[in-house]
Amino acid sequence: MLLEVENLSVTYGDIEAVRNLDFVLDQGELVSIVGANGAGKTSILNAVMGITPIRTGRIRFAGEDITHLPVHARARRGIRVVPERSRVFPRLSVYENIMTGLYGLPKKGPVQERMEWLYGFFPRLKERRDQLASTLSGGEQQQLAIARALISEPRLLLVDEVSMGLMPKLVDQVFALLSQLNREHGLTILLVEQNAMASLKISHRGYVMETGTCGYQGAAAELIEHPKVKEAYLG
Repeated sequence: MLLEVENLSVTYGDIEAVRNLDFVLDQGELVSIVGANGAGKTSILNAVMGITPIRTGRIRFAGEDITHLPVHARARRGIRVVPERSRVFPRLSVYENIMTGLYGLPKKGPVQERMEWLYGFFPRLKERRDQLASTLSGGEQQQLAIARALISEPRLLLVDEVSMGLMPKLVDQVFALLSQLNREHGLTILLVEQNAMASLKISHRGYVMETGTCGYQGAAAELIEHPKVKEAYLG
């Protein structure tokens, strides 16, 4: 297993956001954690990345216990996050934003080759490489956030609500890109989403969150057809 999370609990004061959660992610998988707003999905990603302290539990990555490692140490081990609503650096250019993904990390191979590989996925970013990130559309900023995470060649990509605020056509494009990165390049992805149908369609497996706990889990194709999951999340 690449990622093993056991008995994870996350609290904010008296509020229990995640309670006694177990989940795993194997090398090369694309796994979705879906659920309504407030179900604890983002708290899970933040706990894995080390952004949010956990109350209980253990997190193992590639066989190593990383439960108490700081964010930068987890990043050095190959975990990267695409945050909710992209959160690019508005006063930096597109190129400068991408390069921040390498900050503090050992450079792996020629950076220019990696940039050209990214520009193959994101031709709009190549066209706008010298523009300020603040001048990009919402969809382009989302592409930029993904490119910034990919420049470091992560072993595990954490993606938080990638569809939020995007038009349906752009949502389809972003999900198609994540699926391609997983299928053709073997990138391991943990995807947190309210858009259950879109995320499960490109996933191998899924976990359905219900107010801090996992209500259902299994193969993505089975969850899509599960009567209660369809009723609650898929319409």
